[in-house]
Amino acid sequence: MEFLAIILAAGKGSRLKSNLAKPLHKVAGRPLISWVSAAANTAGASAQICVVSPDDQQLCRELPNTIKTVIQDSPKGTGDAVKCCLPNINQLPKDLPILILYADTPLIQADTLRELANRIEAGTDICLVGFNADNPTGYGRIVLSEEQMVKAIIEHKDASELEQKIRLVNGGVMAAKAGLLTQLLPKLTTANSQNEQYLTELVSLAANTDAQMDVLVTEENELAGVNDKVQLAHVEAILQDRLRAMAMANGVTLQAPETIFLSADTSFGADIVIEPHVVIGRDVSIADNCVIKAFSHLEGANVGKNCVVGPYARLRPGTNLRENVSIGNFVETKNTTFEDGSKANHLSYLGDAEIGQKVNIGAGTITCNYDGVNKFKTTIHDGAFIGSNSALVAPITIGKDALVGAGSVITKDVDENALGLARSPQKQVKDGAVAHHKKANKKRLEK
Repeated sequence: MEFLAIILAAGKGSRLKSNLAKPLHKVAGRPLISWVSAAANTAGASAQICVVSPDDQQLCRELPNTIKTVIQDSPKGTGDAVKCCLPNINQLPKDLPILILYADTPLIQADTLRELANRIEAGTDICLVGFNADNPTGYGRIVLSEEQMVKAIIEHKDASELEQKIRLVNGGVMAAKAGLLTQLLPKLTTANSQNEQYLTELVSLAANTDAQMDVLVTEENELAGVNDKVQLAHVEAILQDRLRAMAMANGVTLQAPETIFLSADTSFGADIVIEPHVVIGRDVSIADNCVIKAFSHLEGANVGKNCVVGPYARLRPGTNLRENVSIGNFVETKNTTFEDGSKANHLSYLGDAEIGQKVNIGAGTITCNYDGVNKFKTTIHDGAFIGSNSALVAPITIGKDALVGAGSVITKDVDENALGLARSPQKQVKDGAVAHHKKANKKRLEK
């Protein structure tokens, strides 16, 4: 079913104590508003409008072109924010569902939004989203009729002793027919202590008409908002639990789920094992039969079938592991491709490199890709062996089946099947160690 989603994002978010616009703060690697927008898209939104403040230029730049922005000139309340969308609403069919969402509620589910729109399509004029609060203090109470339809929203401070016992509270999210919003939004008043226009007044205005008002009851966490860093951490924890549960439901083995961080866009194949304390950032895909060992960090990386990563490995953006690749402990990769069967098992940095099939990278190898101004590429062809503690000074090519001797600083290309070796001649001073110790002991005695 089609509906319009209006996302309110004009709040200042001052309690976050950040220069970043509140809707752009990230959870599970995705901005808050992106979670809300994605849920609306999945639910079937035909269009989205985001209401922003005049100084939210950063937010406007980050929003996809598919989301129209409307500016609320000054913070005059949620009702005023939706009123800013009236020129758009007035052009819509009167029965079209309008969903009013909040940019800082990333836990809202597509199924909830779909059901909300369905209720409007089925004939309800206004549908609130509420939850049964364990502690309803501070929340507006939803008062129902004998037919379980909404009669009113009573703010906590205005509630009688009996009304304060009501646990069903208003979660803020709502839906209404476009025609009803066109009729009622201009009637909103500022008759409150904040001198602002609030959406909740729509309920009292609609109560004076023959409008049918319903409530969709959901879980409290689904409507959790973010106003400070504590709440940001709270929704992060819930989203991580959701992502872990989804991964395990799809067959991924998480050995210590509570220690593993996933991102919203992480893609998993089958029969994957992830050991404790792994962090997976944005833009990561892991194919079948991979093992990601403990304390590894992946971001912007593609891991092919049958690969082993870690422990303590770091795959940075642009890393592509084909099949049967091994990246071991304390190996860092960036903008580097490993073809089938290659391995770098120990203590190496490999950046801006193309590494062929069945290449063995020895411990302590560095691709020297940056000269302080420009980046340069290292190419290592199939079957090459790079000895331990080698520095490959790019731009450079190591030929097929070539060998680089341990401890070499390679500044020129190494041909196919050749041995590249660059070391200073080893010197040996007879009894040099004895002389060294005597000199050191003499200095200690002089002190």
